[in-house]
Amino acid sequence: MDERRTWTAALLVIGDEILSGRTEDKNIAQVAHWLDTQGVRLREVRVVPDDQAAIVSAVNWLRPNHDYLFTTGGIGPTHDDITIESIAAAFDVPVIIHPEARRILEEYYRDRPQGLTEARLRMARVPSGAELIPNQASGAPGVKMGNVYILAGVPNIARTMLEALDGALEGGQPMASVTIRAFAAESDVADLLKAVQDAHPGTQIGSYPFYRSGMFGADFVVRSDEGAKADAAAAALRERLAEAGVSTGEAD
Repeated sequence: MDERRTWTAALLVIGDEILSGRTEDKNIAQVAHWLDTQGVRLREVRVVPDDQAAIVSAVNWLRPNHDYLFTTGGIGPTHDDITIESIAAAFDVPVIIHPEARRILEEYYRDRPQGLTEARLRMARVPSGAELIPNQASGAPGVKMGNVYILAGVPNIARTMLEALDGALEGGQPMASVTIRAFAAESDVADLLKAVQDAHPGTQIGSYPFYRSGMFGADFVVRSDEGAKADAAAAALRERLAEAGVSTGEAD
């Protein structure tokens, strides 16, 4: 673990269904939260259609500019699942049937109707030279190619792939955060928030407003690579809010 640098990642969300609004993405949040626990910061997210040129362009921009690139979507059994061949094209390597992925799928579909069909066998394809990411949810593995981690688009399957990668990434300190719920309009305490953040280097304070039961308020999230710094800034923020007559509590 290297505590002297910040490790970063990007996420490429692939799928016409996301861009059309037909499917609501849930992977951005879970990938971001998981990366925080691994000591890696999600710095950029892009959403592209099921189009090889768009995927290749995004992969070849994102992967050299971050320590890690994660992709979600487009690795299923249908004709529009083109993520594997697109990433192979980005690396300029052929697509192959991974023998271990084939074995996993043969076992998974052995007692299911029709067995391992040609369509299902598509989920054993990988860019040549790639490694597999275990998938305890549905058999078909994810894929690692260089610093690119290719995950399923279905959120619960993507989650199991992330869980299989726990501890596998090189990163820094997990992000520490403290959330303070304040019953005041954020505009009323904007200067106060900036003053506290400026007085505590190495911290960031985010403001997330809400309106409930006729009351304005905001959740103030204090974040830092160091837990002690986050705690100190949060304590100072609570004190300053109290001095300003603002009631606070813990977020749900």
